[in-house]
This record gives sequence, structure tokens and C-alpha cells, in this order.
Amino acid sequence: MNVTVAQLTEELLASYARVGGINHVDGVNLPSKRAIAGITADLLRLLFPGYFDEHVIHSSELKSVTADLLASVARRLEAEIAKSGNYAAVARAEDRSEQPPAAEVAKDFLRCLPQLRDLLQTDVDAAYNGDPAALSREEVIVAYPCIEAIAVQRLAHELYRRRVALIPRIMTEWAHSRTGMDLHPGAQIGTHFFVDHGTGTVVGETTTIGAHVRMYQGVGLVARSLSAGQALRGQKRHPTIEDRVTIYAGATIMGGDTVVGAGTTIGANVFLTHSVPPGSLVLTEDAKVKVLSKSDRVIPVDFQI
Repeated sequence: MNVTVAQLTEELLASYARVGGINHVDGVNLPSKRAIAGITADLLRLLFPGYFDEHVIHSSELKSVTADLLASVARRLEAEIAKSGNYAAVARAEDRSEQPPAAEVAKDFLRCLPQLRDLLQTDVDAAYNGDPAALSREEVIVAYPCIEAIAVQRLAHELYRRRVALIPRIMTEWAHSRTGMDLHPGAQIGTHFFVDHGTGTVVGETTTIGAHVRMYQGVGLVARSLSAGQALRGQKRHPTIEDRVTIYAGATIMGGDTVVGAGTTIGANVFLTHSVPPGSLVLTEDAKVKVLSKSDRVIPVDFQI
């Protein structure tokens, strides 16, 4: 069938009229995902000078390069925060006149970069010291997905704390798509945080994570139930992980009332829905692994986990 562009246009316009819930026409200008991706990439360049650049930065040019990049990020971020404020005024029914000017929010946010670098230094140290496969801290920064994901989360968290709408989540979802780690900007994460391998990590909005916490791939810190939907907004829905906790691969810890005490180790594939005291060892019981031959004959190997 020979379909013209004009016909396709009419069909799409009919869809826009019929399914209006996913249109954004004649509304406020939303923050640009593409622009925020570029800003986030440049923020990583500011946090880790020389690591996310294509060319070596010499110490003699560091001041000018940093000043130029800061000015560019501040200008672009201010524009996106202004869009965010217009959106929030409509979506949250807030008085736009009571919101701080976008330029003020952007500059206040950028002032936290030195503090974030101090935090990220602890994350890099935790990854390097905790992984015998790491050849150097340089490898950890340029090659480990957890460092990029955690850096973006820490950046986004600062904007989240300042009640900037949309942008923090766009930032962490950009990192999610690149690293496989879903770290909500609302989560509070302490120093020396390391997620080995990283893929499949989920950390929910109201999670609290203490210092020196180590996790492995596929760990979920999630809500027990979301059946109440929007009625749960603003409530503590995700667990609290205290200091020096290790959580092995595939474990799921659920619920806002769940507290994992300091110094605890959570075994692989544990499904935990209640609090445990400090210094606990949490394992799954009665799970057996049997090795069978292809002819269904049982090989005399029976591993108990």
C-alpha cells in the first residue's frame, strides 16, 4: 500500500487528539534531556579533571580550562533550572515568585563540587582497596561503572535537595542507561560506597546508606509495596543500611521500616523484609544445588547453601 507523508501526518494527528495523555503541547518548556546529558557529562569533567576528556590537561592550563567549563555549565544549567521552575509552578501548584532565581540555584549547586570531590575520593578508595582486580585508582575512575553512577547520583542529590524538579531524575536515568545502576537522586549515601560489578543495582528514593557499605550486582533496596501509589509520596518506603554493611549479589531488602544493623553481612539472594541487629549474618536456608547428568542420573554432589 502506497501511503503518503500527508496521510501519515493525519493519522498521527488523530492519535494526538485521541490519546492526549502523552502529549506535551502548548505547555511549559520542559528541561531538555539532551542538554542535561551534556551538562552531566561536563560536571563529571569538573569532578574528575583529565579523566573524562579526550586530551591531556596540563597543570598550566587547568585554571583557564576549569573557568571556561564552569562558566559554560553554569549558563546551560541555569537555563534548564529555569524550565524546571516553570514546570514545578504548574505541576506542584507552587508560587513561582517564591522560588529562588535559577541563576542563584545553579551557582549554589556548583559551590558544592569541592565537597562532592571529597566524597568521591572515598568512593574511589573503597573501590580500589576493596577489589584485588583493580590495577590502579585511574582504572577505577575510568572503567568502573559504580564510580560514574555514584558521582552522578551525588550530583543529582544536591539538586534534589534544592527541590529542583525533573533534572535530578533525568541525570540519574542517564547514568542508569550507561551503567546499569539505578540510583535514585533522593537516596542518602554515606562515604566509601562501593558497588562491585554494579549491573542491576536498584536503590530507591528514601533509602539511607551509611558509611563503608559494599554491595554487589543485582542488589535491590526497594519498597515493600507500591499498591497505594501516590498516597505513599513523601513517606519512608525504602530500607536503611547502617555503616560497614556488605550485601552480596542478588539480595533484595524491602521496606521503609527495615533497618540493617551496622557490621552486618547479607548473603547472596537473600530476600529480607524485616530489620536485623548489628553484626548479623543473614543467609538463605534450605536452598540446595543438585548437579545432574544429562541422562538424569544424579551425580553424587549435593551442595548445601
